[in-house]
Amino acid sequence: MRRTLVALCLLATVSCSGSGPASIMDKDELTVAIRLDMPLISFQVPGGFDGYDVAVAKDLTRRVGKTVRWLPIKAGEQLQVLAEGRADLVFAHMSVTQERKKTIGFAGPYHIAHQDIAIRRDDDSLIRSVRDLAGRKICWVRGTNIATRIIDERHVKATAVAAPDYNTCLTMIANGTIDAISTDDTILAGLASKPGANLRIVRATFNEQRTAVGIPRGDVRACEDLNRAITGMYQDGTARMLLDKWFGQSGIDLSTVAVPQFEGCS
Repeated sequence: MRRTLVALCLLATVSCSGSGPASIMDKDELTVAIRLDMPLISFQVPGGFDGYDVAVAKDLTRRVGKTVRWLPIKAGEQLQVLAEGRADLVFAHMSVTQERKKTIGFAGPYHIAHQDIAIRRDDDSLIRSVRDLAGRKICWVRGTNIATRIIDERHVKATAVAAPDYNTCLTMIANGTIDAISTDDTILAGLASKPGANLRIVRATFNEQRTAVGIPRGDVRACEDLNRAITGMYQDGTARMLLDKWFGQSGIDLSTVAVPQFEGCS
C-alpha cells in the first residue's frame, strides 16, 4: 500500500509535499501584473485599470475560468515578479526574446506588433527610417529590448538614453534631451494620444514584435490553456473588436488580424 502511495505522489501533478501547485492553473485567482505608463494599453482609471492589455487579460483569464488580482508594476520588473512568484501572469506588452526565455515562459503571442519611430511633431529633420537614427539620441526604457534591436541587431549607431518609463521619454523628447522614441507601434500610438504629447509617428515599420503573456518558466499547462484561450479570442472576433476599439483611429495597419503563430509550450 505504501509503495502505491509513493508512486501516486511521483505521478501527481501537484506535489504530495504540499509545497504548492505545479501550475498556476490550479489556482482560482491569478495575480496579473500590468504596467501603468502606457496610454491605450494599460493605465489607471477611477476604480480600476483599463486599456488593450487589461482587456485582453480580462478576456483570457475569463476563458480559463479564473478571477484576477491586479498587480501594478514598473518598467523592468516584468521578469522579476514572475521569477519571485509575486505574479502569475504578466501583461506588459512584452515581446518574446531568447534572453527572457532563460528566466520566464511565454504564452502566445496574443498580438503581432511592429517597431516604429516617433519624433516631435514640429521636427523637420530627415528621420524617415531606422537608419536615420544614426547619430541621434533615442529613449531606452529600462527592461525593454528596443534600443538593443536598433543598435546591436541593425547596427545603427544611435545613442540610447535610459529612462525609467515612457512618461519620462515624453518629457525628454519635449525638452530636446532625445531626438526620437522607438518602440512597438501600438505603444507609440498610445503615447501620441496623450494630451500635449506633440508626437508624430514616422511610419517606418520594422522589426516584428511578438507580444506575449509572461508566465512562470516551465508551466506547460498554463501555456497550453492560454494558447487555446487566445485562439478562441481570435476565432470569435474578440481580438478584432479589441484592436479596433483601442487602435482603430491610430493609423496602425489592422488590415490583417489572424491567430498568431505560437511559440510552443515546453
